[in-house]
Amino acid sequence: MDENLTDNERVEQLKLWWRENGWFLIGGVALGALALFGWNQYSAYRDHQYEAAGALYQTVKDAKDPVAANAILQKMRSDYPRSAYTSQAGLLVASMLVVSAPEHATEELTYVMEHTKDPELGMIARLRLARVLEYQKKYDDALKTLKVDKPGKFAGRLNEVRGDVEYERGNVEEARKAYLEAMVADGSELLDRNLLQMKLNDLPGGPAPSAPLATPAVEPAPTSEPPAAAEPPAAAPANKNGEGA
Repeated sequence: MDENLTDNERVEQLKLWWRENGWFLIGGVALGALALFGWNQYSAYRDHQYEAAGALYQTVKDAKDPVAANAILQKMRSDYPRSAYTSQAGLLVASMLVVSAPEHATEELTYVMEHTKDPELGMIARLRLARVLEYQKKYDDALKTLKVDKPGKFAGRLNEVRGDVEYERGNVEEARKAYLEAMVADGSELLDRNLLQMKLNDLPGGPAPSAPLATPAVEPAPTSEPPAAAEPPAAAPANKNGEGA
């Protein structure tokens, strides 16, 4: 503002500026208030959805009857399709069906693998699906399921399961190759290395030399709700060394 103007001239200039820009200022404040209100409403809705899905997940977890558990799961998929609780409930229902209805278990695991928004839960579902397919002697389908372009920290576990499948179908050298790759793959520090070495030693052709330890990798922090750091237990069929899915 020009310092040579009188007080009255300065007041007139302020009035003119307000007439030209006042509504923009008021509108900006109003929009900011509406945005804050909307965010608060969304946060409250999200928290409610999270709590409701968690309560249903606990009901599935406590269920003894797979039919009742599956009915609750279908409600969760209808009402809370994006919740990680829904994906974990799918894993639980599949674990109830592995022995009694393996075909149904594969359907549930496939659904979780293809629809979950949590990449880690998707990989867990993939590993369990491969185990069930191995149990059904569908070896080609199991190996196809284990093919992942960028498995990240699941590379070691995928290779170990691939070795088990190859052994079951009689491909000893392919099994040996997969086990050795599991020893040095990303995420190998998450494996039971003693059990993996036992699998190598038990292969026809004599014991294999111990593979060098891989450099431990820092596991990334979970990025979705609920935390998926621990894999829910699955009543999967045992493989040749007594390992479950």
